[in-house]
Amino acid sequence: MVYNLCSAAEVFSTIGSVLLAILILLVMITVHEFGHYIAGKIFRFKINEFSVGFGPALFKKRNKKTGELFSVRAIPLGGYCAFEGEDGLEEKDENGNPVVKEPDPNSFTKKKPWQRIIVLVAGALMNYLLALVIILISFFAYGQTMLAAYEVEPTDTVPAEYCLQDKDIFLQAEGKNLYLTTDIVRAVNGKKAGDLVQFRISRVVGEENGKNVREEMTVKVMLRTDAVSKNSADTDGIWEALGIRYTEGEDYTGYMLASASYRFGFFETLGRSFVYSFRIAGEIFRILGELLTGMLGLSALGGPITTIKVTSQVVAQGMRAFLEIAGYIGVNLAVFNLLPIPALDGSKIVFTLIEWIRGKPVNRKVEAIIHVAGFILLFGFAILVDLLQFL
Repeated sequence: MVYNLCSAAEVFSTIGSVLLAILILLVMITVHEFGHYIAGKIFRFKINEFSVGFGPALFKKRNKKTGELFSVRAIPLGGYCAFEGEDGLEEKDENGNPVVKEPDPNSFTKKKPWQRIIVLVAGALMNYLLALVIILISFFAYGQTMLAAYEVEPTDTVPAEYCLQDKDIFLQAEGKNLYLTTDIVRAVNGKKAGDLVQFRISRVVGEENGKNVREEMTVKVMLRTDAVSKNSADTDGIWEALGIRYTEGEDYTGYMLASASYRFGFFETLGRSFVYSFRIAGEIFRILGELLTGMLGLSALGGPITTIKVTSQVVAQGMRAFLEIAGYIGVNLAVFNLLPIPALDGSKIVFTLIEWIRGKPVNRKVEAIIHVAGFILLFGFAILVDLLQFL
């Protein structure tokens, strides 16, 4: 009976984590569309509908004054802010015949290009601002999550003064502040066995009232092997070179780092929050570059299902992890939506810029077809990368 109760508790915990993961995505997407909505209202764009979710409507309410429809729909993995004339296609009646009507001066395509660009950028901007607020809350409430030495293997080949120690928290590498795992990888990658790498760390130097007493210091670490990393996902060689090993059971041996919460001063925390958000954005472009050059395979990516799975695993670790993954997803959505990929805001911005420069738009029907084709390809790509996770 105890076993059954424990299993039930684990199931409910897992379900709760998955629901929280879906909630994060839904909130981020809703905030994104709300950014479009607010900017559209400022410039008096005609808005037909603001929807939370896709699919069949669970709730609908129309504003009698503006005619705008607000809806909540059954599939909580998206949403939209539908502007009049945004798709550039003709309206048709129930028989498939074109509907002839006077063009609305407040429709999307009738507005000035610079206004449309602001409306298109506003969604990503709202995502970034929300992510930044979440990161600030997380850093001030819990400290910044930093990499730490989980278990350092003893060795006779490297003098003790050039070795890391258990529970060392990494703050800098080669004089540069650390924010992401890839920062350490870049600092160490390519160096040879016997080379010295300089780190700024926080080390346990004693104990007081049952708590560890830490001290910041600069140390030099001698690499035990050549440090080789082929791409962003290939980090094992880096941890091996640093002598950090995690061993579990007889059949499993790997290299990894633990994480530890570390508090900085008020102004440093404020500054690091902004830099951290920028660094997340930079890593997205780095990964895209590795994908395009073949350095990184598609198996390293994940679609919506994988995102929910990974997010649910992270949020199960507590509120700090919940805030961190929410901030990370927010920055990712902001950057991804501004990429010049058909169907995304970035592509629509490109078409608007072309219209602004030429003085006339690309054929609206052609643009609409490109966006529809892009949406289908993106949807198919998302399914593909999810399937690759299970093969």
